[in-house]
Amino acid sequence: MLMANSGVYREMRWFSPWNRPRHVEDYFLPRMIQEVTGQDTVPFGDCVLSTKDTCIGTEMCAELWNPDSPHIHMGRDGVEIFTNSSASHHELRKADQRVHLIRSATAKTGGIYLYANQRGCDGDRVYYDGCAMVAVNGDVVARGDQFSLDDVEVVTATLDLEDVRSYRGEHLQPAMKSETQAFLRVKVDFSLSTSDDVFLPTQQPLQWRFHTPEEEISLGPACWLWDYLRRSGQAGFLLPLSGGVDSSSTACIVHSMCTLLCAAVADGNLQVLEDVRRVVGDTSYDPQDPKELCGRVFTTCYMSSENSSEDTRSRARELAAQIGSTHLNFSIDAAVKGILGIFSAVTGHWPCFRARGGSHRENLALQNVQARVRMVLAYLFAQLSLWARGRPGGLLVLGSANVDESLTGYFTKYDCSSADINPIGGISKTDLRGFLRYCADRFQLSALDGILKAPPTAELEPLTDGQVSQTDEADMGMTYSELSVIGRLRKISKCGPFSMFCKLIQAWKDVLSPAEVAQKVKRFFRMYSVNRHKMTTVTPSYHAESYSPDDNRFDLRPFLYDTRWRWQFKTIDEQLSQLETKAEQ
Repeated sequence: MLMANSGVYREMRWFSPWNRPRHVEDYFLPRMIQEVTGQDTVPFGDCVLSTKDTCIGTEMCAELWNPDSPHIHMGRDGVEIFTNSSASHHELRKADQRVHLIRSATAKTGGIYLYANQRGCDGDRVYYDGCAMVAVNGDVVARGDQFSLDDVEVVTATLDLEDVRSYRGEHLQPAMKSETQAFLRVKVDFSLSTSDDVFLPTQQPLQWRFHTPEEEISLGPACWLWDYLRRSGQAGFLLPLSGGVDSSSTACIVHSMCTLLCAAVADGNLQVLEDVRRVVGDTSYDPQDPKELCGRVFTTCYMSSENSSEDTRSRARELAAQIGSTHLNFSIDAAVKGILGIFSAVTGHWPCFRARGGSHRENLALQNVQARVRMVLAYLFAQLSLWARGRPGGLLVLGSANVDESLTGYFTKYDCSSADINPIGGISKTDLRGFLRYCADRFQLSALDGILKAPPTAELEPLTDGQVSQTDEADMGMTYSELSVIGRLRKISKCGPFSMFCKLIQAWKDVLSPAEVAQKVKRFFRMYSVNRHKMTTVTPSYHAESYSPDDNRFDLRPFLYDTRWRWQFKTIDEQLSQLETKAEQ
């Protein structure tokens, strides 16, 4: 009756809600079902089931999140058990909201809530994270795993219906009479309880431990990657590993995936064992060591250029050795010079970097050539590296652009950000740094210490005395933590340039002047509008953040803007002038 039609959901494209509350009609069953059940019709509509000992109602998925949830009206009409067949996707820091809603649903009206949720990749960018649970009178008494490689998990609990009746009798007696139109009760000749079950022990409330965001990143995207890999029919992953935070985060997620696989096999999960053997092409393989498994399904490559430093090369090599991936190291300089040679032969000009006297256009074009060559080589090695090793199959190319870079377009269109899938495309740089600190301790990966200390850099411009001279935050004109705040204001708070400026002059008043805030807001919206077209071809990414700029199904916006934002920027300047005048007075 209430449908999910925002965010990643578009249910109204496929379904129509039932708009007749408390209305029930007879629905004629298909002939094949009539032959099995011996009945011609079935009640269809907004009703509840009345057994010999209780009353059961149901709500679907998003109805739990609605301010006028059906369980409120059903509870006031005497329904004691509520069921919810849900498809609730994973987002960082979302699980506590879901648990709180279910607790409050039964705390307000009393009753038992049976919550079931899907698990696994939805065939797209979303991962359903299970977390089935049973709650009674505001307490969760049984729960399933939030992240697991089991396709099906059954959660059971033994509860006493008299606890519901006692709770309502004490707390809710006046409210139970206020439902003006009763639900039709479809009577069922069946009982959920028996006469000899009075001595069964009931489930007691449990203390829910929520995963930290770092744990969620290590588990959710890892399960999504595995589900995608086993269903794709490919033989593993290939990742361009640059030695920076982003590509290292993707590598650690794959390593976490291998750890989960080995643990599942050790626990006796035969489906996982069968899938692993099919992926690696060995029917007798028994995965026991995550590092060894990583070497079979994961290939990393460091594609150096004349602008690459020895620091990033060694960091990539060290991390690959610690996680166990098959690591390749080669130079792209010959390919870059060959492409520039073709351009020079046609035009008679040879572009130069800005550091060597070239223009901004030359500098940008030379960076893009390097980045795009890496994409071409990544796909070549993904298709043929296993062939060269005498193994069947191909590899899925993994991307490693984070949500903040996508938001500003701080990446080359059709470079290494262009891949088959990207497990970190919906995660902020700030969260990724926390995730790497977690992985350094959880998986004993000492190589991550040096990666975290290094400044983020694309290494696409010439080195200065062998050291990196180009950094991401300097290029963007703002820090990654500032970008996270801006991103949430743009998507979640629906802010344009002026309303964002008005909020940030208060939020950042202790660190930035109004003029500096105005400069950052203008710079962001210029970058955002100039680069929004990149979102139309961005690699499919794991949906993990509520301010993702994903153009496919979550953040549906134009990709052609007036990049001058004349009216909005003019209004910011007028407001800034008024603030400066007041400050002088």
